Amino acid sequence: MKLILLNRHAASRTLELGRWTWAVLSVCFIGVPIGLITLSYQLGFGDGIASQQASRISESEQQAVERAEALAQMGVEAQSRLTAMTRRLASIQAQVTRIDALGTHLTELAGLDSGEFDFSGPPAVGGPMAKPALTIPMNVAEIDSQFSALDAIFSQREVQFDLLAGLLSAEQLQAAATPAGRPIRRGWQSSPYGNRIDPITGKRAWHDGADFAGREGSDILAVASGVVSWSGYQNGYGNLIEVSHGDGLSTRYGHNAENLVEVGDLVRRGDVIALMGNTGRSTGPHVHFEVFKNGRTVDPATYVKRTYR
Repeated sequence: MKLILLNRHAASRTLELGRWTWAVLSVCFIGVPIGLITLSYQLGFGDGIASQQASRISESEQQAVERAEALAQMGVEAQSRLTAMTRRLASIQAQVTRIDALGTHLTELAGLDSGEFDFSGPPAVGGPMAKPALTIPMNVAEIDSQFSALDAIFSQREVQFDLLAGLLSAEQLQAAATPAGRPIRRGWQSSPYGNRIDPITGKRAWHDGADFAGREGSDILAVASGVVSWSGYQNGYGNLIEVSHGDGLSTRYGHNAENLVEVGDLVRRGDVIALMGNTGRSTGPHVHFEVFKNGRTVDPATYVKRTYR
């Protein structure tokens, strides 16, 4: 390729360029600008993509953080609800234990068969298998409502059981404080209540009690629960014990060889309170048994014939 250089003041010159020279010049004048433009575009486009990607990554991270925070909050709320339900369950279990104890106590007070009313295990239930029904899971509010209903039921049952136990206990106490049975384990009635021939004088006289003869030193039993109001020696009676049972009732046990209780002692029906003897105005080992009702003696036979559990 030839280039002609024109000059006004000098002769024109002709330059002949080879292929390689022309290629180098083309690269310098055309390729370099195009390369710079391309490089600038690439740099700008890359920065834009990087910025856009960075923005997208930042948004994803923010969303992930928000999800994590939401899950953490849900976990805290779930734990709080679980703790509250656990406490309510513990309260209900305590109420069930108390009701079981009350049920056992009532069974004993009423004298019911413990095998029939067994509070130590679950109630006996059963039946044929039914067709499976569509089950809908309960939500937290429904479960909480069920707990509240159970609390109310158990509280009501506890009050009812307490009242019933109180009534039964009162009846049991009254029954235990009412004289019943004989004041000896073994022996026989040697003298009744009322008019009789006095064994010492041989004359007709009034006898305020009933005599039960037996072996010297054998047990004398309290015929009812009560508090010892007298324990000591008294003329005619010898060693005497008097037990007050309330409701105007009291019993006396005389001619004892030895008194085993003192004033103020609480005795229950069947407790050994003295040993049979021959002290005082007596002809042999026996116990003189009297029953007082509102300050007056009554025939002990009415109470001796009574039975008790």
